[in-house]
Amino acid sequence: QVQLVESGGELVQAGGSLRLSCVASGLTFSSYAMGWFRQRPGKLREFVAAIGGNGASKLYADSVKGRFTISRDNVKNMVSLQMNSLKPEDTAVYFCAATYRYGRNPNEYDYWGQGTQVTVSS
Repeated sequence: QVQLVESGGELVQAGGSLRLSCVASGLTFSSYAMGWFRQRPGKLREFVAAIGGNGASKLYADSVKGRFTISRDNVKNMVSLQMNSLKPEDTAVYFCAATYRYGRNPNEYDYWGQGTQVTVSS
């Protein structure tokens, strides 16, 4: 049974930083690309960042490029999202997801975590 468990979301002031983590189990972690998505209130789930299985390839949404960094540790079966210079519009539930493919399309991701809430106050 595949499980993805996110952690690290909390309330932070604008301009601050947070690090989200997602631990995976029940899958051959290095064989999967991993992605972070977010869902803001009243909005569709949107792509944030993705990383290939060996960590060499990375994609970012334009809205977070230069502020967020995705990384992975294939020994710990963990993917992380370092979020700097946070803005109120980054407030959302953040999800990690796993795919045998690689990309921005949430429909191509096979497994999802339960999400972690990030709230950025102005």
